Amino acid sequence: MARDDAGARSPAWTDPGCPVARTADLVGDRWSLLVIRDAMDGARSFTDFQQRTGIARNILADRLRKLTAHGLLAQVDAPSGRRRLYALTEAGKDLFPVIVTLRQWGERHAFEAGEPHSVLVDGDGVRVPDLLPVAANGSPLTSDTTSVRRDT
Repeated sequence: MARDDAGARSPAWTDPGCPVARTADLVGDRWSLLVIRDAMDGARSFTDFQQRTGIARNILADRLRKLTAHGLLAQVDAPSGRRRLYALTEAGKDLFPVIVTLRQWGERHAFEAGEPHSVLVDGDGVRVPDLLPVAANGSPLTSDTTSVRRDT
């Protein structure tokens, strides 16, 4: 990692002009995504994350530090005041559609037909509908109907 003007560690961007590459540099590894997923599902303490993911303590400490440094998680005081907890920031919460889309892709492509898996439901217990990007006019968007415009 490179150092920014304040001396803090900052990522060496894989592709500095690409939002997908920058996002992958920040949260693209398995453990970071699972920590974000679990934070969205109520995990707050180091122990919560460790028990839910089974991640090694040193790797978890590194991911929590990284996600906090990049503003996706924040440390907050526990009600007891005895330890610090982790909470999603607005930037972390903004990853919700990404996590849902990854989940839905996994439901379609990472399981054999009939293989059991968890299902995301809304507050009424109804399965969350598939998230699909749409154009301003409401028509579906795909990789065949979109292109990247590079700002110069």
